[in-house]
Amino acid sequence: MMAALCALTIANTTAKAEENSVINKEEFTPNQESSYHPDPESKTMKQVLAPVMEKAPDWTKDVADRIKLHGYAQGAYIFNRANGENSNGFNVKRVIFWVDARITQRWSFSFMHDFSSVVQEYYTDFSFFKNKKYLTVRFGQFKHGYSYENPLSPTSMETVDVYSEGVIYLAGCGSDHMFGTSYGREMGLALFGEAAGGKFAYNFQVLNGCIINKMDNNNQKDMVLRLEYRPVKGLNIVATGQLGRGQNQLNHESPLTGIGADERYIRNRYSVGGAYDCKWIRLHGEYLEGKDGTCISRGGYLTGSIPLGLKGFESVFSYDYFNYNVARGYGQHKAVVGLQYWFFKKCRVQAQYVYKSADIGSGNYVSGDNHGIQVQLQVRFN
Repeated sequence: MMAALCALTIANTTAKAEENSVINKEEFTPNQESSYHPDPESKTMKQVLAPVMEKAPDWTKDVADRIKLHGYAQGAYIFNRANGENSNGFNVKRVIFWVDARITQRWSFSFMHDFSSVVQEYYTDFSFFKNKKYLTVRFGQFKHGYSYENPLSPTSMETVDVYSEGVIYLAGCGSDHMFGTSYGREMGLALFGEAAGGKFAYNFQVLNGCIINKMDNNNQKDMVLRLEYRPVKGLNIVATGQLGRGQNQLNHESPLTGIGADERYIRNRYSVGGAYDCKWIRLHGEYLEGKDGTCISRGGYLTGSIPLGLKGFESVFSYDYFNYNVARGYGQHKAVVGLQYWFFKKCRVQAQYVYKSADIGSGNYVSGDNHGIQVQLQVRFN
């Protein structure tokens, strides 16, 4: 019985992955990832195990249909030359596994863990309308809605570094040492939905405003509003804003912002951008701005990929500028060029050259050329 149950779970999970591997672009699904090179001739696990499924009890089919398993791993070799010194090494960036469980037609639960890091997400969703996406409430820990890029999965992004320098800093993904590392996630409550056949989407969130997996460290809550508009097929326009408070996690004054140790400060963010996707190019860009106390930071980026005519091969490019402190002139230019090969559905190999005109990896702003080579392998099952 246990063997049959396992087989059924795998069969239904894989079948759902095959059904979802090609996105219907008529629907508004900004956070869903694209499957670039599905193989129409490959046999699904559902077809292979069809004889077993026909003999299975109804309750096992129901359980298998309600639970979806997902996972991916990204490992890379990274070479970097900065300040006349070389460094290199292999790095397991992410080993992520998550489960989606459908309790009822309108109620679901999700749990995500990164085995190379910490528990990332755990939340429950409840939809107020059956078979409609007008209004859903979400409670728990999840990716917040600030910026176009942050809600997107690393498996769908073009660069090995994943997000732009501005998003990594302003969304709390780790480069802002004063705020700490939240992996672009927060704990709180969200109300989101779609209207006009998916042309409009909204997401309003009330969040703790501190690092994940911990109790809020102040009495103020952060508020995030995300608005999206898709006027025509393939075009998505996004505006986001975040109002809140932060607290310096360092035991000393921040060298980037000048905010003192343990000091509470205004932490506001804004962005406007969008994406365009068609058969010959995939492109997205954004303008971002943040305010930490009296420190203003701002920048923008443009990132994309172009199919090369050979099945699975694409060129990748990105230009990114971000100024961490406008008053002090802490600007950084970043450029990326490379290739990627999708060898099976959402599995790929990436090779990229990265240039930076400055670095803040140590928490200090250090001007000077940085050159890097990054090669990454990504394996994912849906």
